[in-house]
Amino acid sequence: MRYRLAFRNVDADPSDPVETWPHEGFCAAIERGFLPDWSKIAREVRANPYGAAAATLSEVLDYIDPSPAAELLGGILSKARSEADAADRAEIAREIAGIVAGSGLSQAEVARRLGTSRTRLSTWVNGRVTPNAATLARIRRAFPAEAAG
Repeated sequence: MRYRLAFRNVDADPSDPVETWPHEGFCAAIERGFLPDWSKIAREVRANPYGAAAATLSEVLDYIDPSPAAELLGGILSKARSEADAADRAEIAREIAGIVAGSGLSQAEVARRLGTSRTRLSTWVNGRVTPNAATLARIRRAFPAEAAG
């Protein structure tokens, strides 16, 4: 007989998309599920680290009893979010580098126009530091043609 995860007292089915599972569904999968169930959660979390399933998993992990499955899924969530954050920072760095290159100005002149130092601009261009949202908006307004790509 093949094992199949079942949700009890929940208006959802394990065959439904993971992002539609309620908290109780995640609890059941973590506590009573097996590798295929955990893999289904992991795939969705990797695909969308800040989506509905990832948010629900994060909440469930805050109160569920520790277990190897919970630890595994928590690690997958943490890694997926770290990778997504790194990709976002790299995207911002590429955008700023493109703005600087497209401006035809030196980094020192671009920095002066932005009201910052060349050193600070360099950290944004190489991705060591990501500017805050207000600074990024200021960069885009100062160099709109370059920001548009």
